[in-house]
Amino acid sequence: MAFTLQEVAVWTTPRGVPQRLVWNGTRCRVTDTPTRLEPDYSALTHPAPSLDGWRFQGSDDTGTTLVFDVRLDPESRVWRLIRVYE
Repeated sequence: MAFTLQEVAVWTTPRGVPQRLVWNGTRCRVTDTPTRLEPDYSALTHPAPSLDGWRFQGSDDTGTTLVFDVRLDPESRVWRLIRVYE
């Protein structure tokens, strides 16, 4: 497992569910049913507005499969990669 706050590109359905992700120049298709992450208030003294987050499995064109945790920054509207699991 690796921790990061890297910016990533995430494509979603109209309902906001991830379908694809580009990380480090590699495109991954979501290959399972994404699970919504609970808001992470650990670094905040006051709860923030809803922080959209998802965990999902993604596979690239070579068949490499990883699990990604991503969150949408509510202010910048940028997706951030929080964790990657092998």
